[in-house]
Amino acid sequence: MSRPLHIHLVAICGTGMGALAVMLKSLGHRVTGSDENVYPPMSTVLSEQQIPVSEGFSAANLDPRPDLVVIGNAVSRGNPEAEAVLDRKIRYASMPETLKSYFLWDRSPVVVAGTHGKTTTTAMLAWVLTEAGLDPSYIVGGVPIGWQSGARLGSGDLFILEGDEYDSAFFDKRAKFLHYLPDTVIINNVEFDHADIYDSIDEIALSFRRLVNIIPENGLLIGPEDDEHIQALTSHAYCAVQTLGISLGGRASSSARWSARDVSFDPGGTSFDLYESDEHRTRLSTSQLGDHNVRNALAVVAAARQYGVSWPDLARGLASFPGVKRRLEVRGEVNGITVYDDFAHHPTAVQATLDALRKAAPGRRTWAVFEPRSATTIRRTFQDDYGTAFDQADRVLIAPVYLPEKAPPGNRFSVEELVARLRERGVDAEAPGNVEQIVSRLAVQAAPGDRIVFMSNGGFGGIHEKTLHRLERGDAAES
Repeated sequence: MSRPLHIHLVAICGTGMGALAVMLKSLGHRVTGSDENVYPPMSTVLSEQQIPVSEGFSAANLDPRPDLVVIGNAVSRGNPEAEAVLDRKIRYASMPETLKSYFLWDRSPVVVAGTHGKTTTTAMLAWVLTEAGLDPSYIVGGVPIGWQSGARLGSGDLFILEGDEYDSAFFDKRAKFLHYLPDTVIINNVEFDHADIYDSIDEIALSFRRLVNIIPENGLLIGPEDDEHIQALTSHAYCAVQTLGISLGGRASSSARWSARDVSFDPGGTSFDLYESDEHRTRLSTSQLGDHNVRNALAVVAAARQYGVSWPDLARGLASFPGVKRRLEVRGEVNGITVYDDFAHHPTAVQATLDALRKAAPGRRTWAVFEPRSATTIRRTFQDDYGTAFDQADRVLIAPVYLPEKAPPGNRFSVEELVARLRERGVDAEAPGNVEQIVSRLAVQAAPGDRIVFMSNGGFGGIHEKTLHRLERGDAAES
């Protein structure tokens, strides 16, 4: 670095943007930022790093003139700072482009991609490699439990990145992961999502194909053998491919390089026998619940072995991984009622979360409380799919659609239609109303032994703490 730069980040309080700000500061640059919503935990992280943040967007935030402005993908034309950058011809870039320019060219990036499981798999891999002494850099779209943030610059060569297929910025509609110079790529799964920017599964598959197309010949692609879209991608790979398989019995997976057999579930987690081809390697355990986390762990095994992690270190790392905030995170237990927070909002993720809870403790009643909030969920894209996603729940409460006006008229998700569909399938479902009404319903009807899982990609109006507070008052039903 020839001289320290003044780098300003517009929409600095997003998870990725805040992490980037901290990493740029660690290189010695002067970092500033702005955002509309400045609140903990990100505001606390930035304050501790002595990164000044202006609340609200204004052209005045660009005085004095920065050397570089990083514009987050939540920023649109019409934002006063974006308009000033264009008017004044200040140098600007997207978040993923800046990551590439400042951090990735001289490192070995490992990109974790896919529709589901990116955050958990990225965090799990970063944890295992850190525990094994490789000191990787990482940037995760969530905060691993026990870590202060989801980003860190390490001294090792590896850089573990959560690779998002969402677009980079209003001026760069390429998927973020296409900037990340991958040496190793994990693709967990490929499904339709992000209906606000993609029109079809074919468009999404094309973005993943472009990712596979930039893996070098000496690189590695890791993915499940039973995902038809990923199998189609492997035929275009110029690099080595390692496949993953899972069998809930002792039967061998057909041709997978890495497979899990004799999988067992209990409230404390999941364990399985790991096979490399047909050779039994070890038995592994993780505190993470569900079939989907077995698949995540298999991907971590493949990547960790690629970089020389020993079997004992791998087993210790997986067993000690505490999970990620907002991924089936236990927020509290009151009077025998356990309250979980989960990021699930795609129907497949909802189903996987509920299935994981059912397998871990099949005798306990599960309440699924769902908020339609994401850019895709507030549309009718998955209206029918949600009708079968809640089959493993005993009681289902659906919250009102969050900011329904953001969905096009005529293409808005219907809570009433979903509740009717669930009832037709024999699921005990209702739409009690707003957050306070949902909390009241839970406080009166939840009983000792119940599990309540809140599913939303947003804050859900603080419903977790509100519910725990009401339960602590003793409003819960008798068993």
